[in-house]
Amino acid sequence: MQRRSLLFSTSATLLLGASLLVGCAGPRGMGGPGARGMGGPGHPGMMKRHGYGMAAPATAPAGAPMVANGLLTGPNGMTLYTFDRDMAGSGKSVCNGPCATNWPPLMAGNAAPAGDYSVVTRDDGGKQLAYKGKPLYYWVKDTKPGDMTGDGFNGVWHVVKP
Repeated sequence: MQRRSLLFSTSATLLLGASLLVGCAGPRGMGGPGARGMGGPGHPGMMKRHGYGMAAPATAPAGAPMVANGLLTGPNGMTLYTFDRDMAGSGKSVCNGPCATNWPPLMAGNAAPAGDYSVVTRDDGGKQLAYKGKPLYYWVKDTKPGDMTGDGFNGVWHVVKP
């Protein structure tokens, strides 16, 4: 019985790990046809932002981006990223579901964008802030302002340099 339990536990762990990787590595995890999973803007999941000593909702706080050290950051000082698979000017984000769990969108809130900023509509109807037509995201593995560990991730995620 212990062997069966160990086998089940190991299998479940491997399946969960593979699901998380697919969420940011392949087209199905990018909100394309057949995308599945929980998470993203409407999910009540929490992520830990160690730099602030508190849990933040899986969706990023709304507000105006700022420039710090030549990079675009959110209102919380965390680095913002763009995703190569988002088409500039398309008016939508393709990072949904598990992808948005790892790359929380910068929500527009009641912002009235101007200049290089615009708003795109997410699959769940939420409004996301975009820079030069590209939706803006945080990376859950950045733990403090100034971190930019998501730059170059899978060759498709990049910091924003205004």
